[in-house]
Amino acid sequence: MSEVWRADARFPGGDAEAGIDTRHAFSFGRFYDPDNLRFGALVACNEERLAPGAGFAEHPHRDTEIVTWVVEGELTHRDSAGNETVVRPGDVQRLGAGSGVRHEERNDGEAPLVFVQTWLSPERPGGQPEYEVVRGIADRTPLAVERAGAVLYPRRPAPGAPVALPDAPRVYVHVVRGAVRLDSVRLDGERTDGERTDGERTDGEWLGPGDAARIAPCAGRGMVADDAGPTELLVWELP
Repeated sequence: MSEVWRADARFPGGDAEAGIDTRHAFSFGRFYDPDNLRFGALVACNEERLAPGAGFAEHPHRDTEIVTWVVEGELTHRDSAGNETVVRPGDVQRLGAGSGVRHEERNDGEAPLVFVQTWLSPERPGGQPEYEVVRGIADRTPLAVERAGAVLYPRRPAPGAPVALPDAPRVYVHVVRGAVRLDSVRLDGERTDGERTDGERTDGEWLGPGDAARIAPCAGRGMVADDAGPTELLVWELP
């Protein structure tokens, strides 16, 4: 099963008067769609835009793994465990709420802030809160979200380059920038450096910024980056 969810189908949220513009990919807050509650462990994928000075005041989380990818600007994070960081483009932030944590997120900079935030359900509740920031994470470097049994692969393929997707029960792909073509691919050869080598390919749909693909199961599937570039993807391997 492969489903393409378009950016313009996201539910608009946030608070315009407070300088917050949000686009939800799944049921969230006052937006409820019984057929769009989650995809495996993934329960939210929000595109957030904060004006300078705007932000989310301190609020609680528990039993949620929150992964944040900054697209533009700088995100200031503070939490009740004493962590205070500024997250910039190319960094990835993970907050494991565990049995409970409070945090705030703000745009303390002078430029608009854009980030993508993904929430995942852990396989077991409880545990101590966890926090990490990986600075300047390299292309294809995996970020394991062990409590949810998930792995994030940031991808920045070269123009026209193929992108092999993980063989997994579920794969979720969010297009941050650029465009990719989702292919139906059978990999007949050995994989080298994480890419496909040969096989049969059927041209599929094009995905642009804010679009997402939900694939279950995923085996021998891939994408091809647009020749124009640059392209940036968030590829989730999910149980």
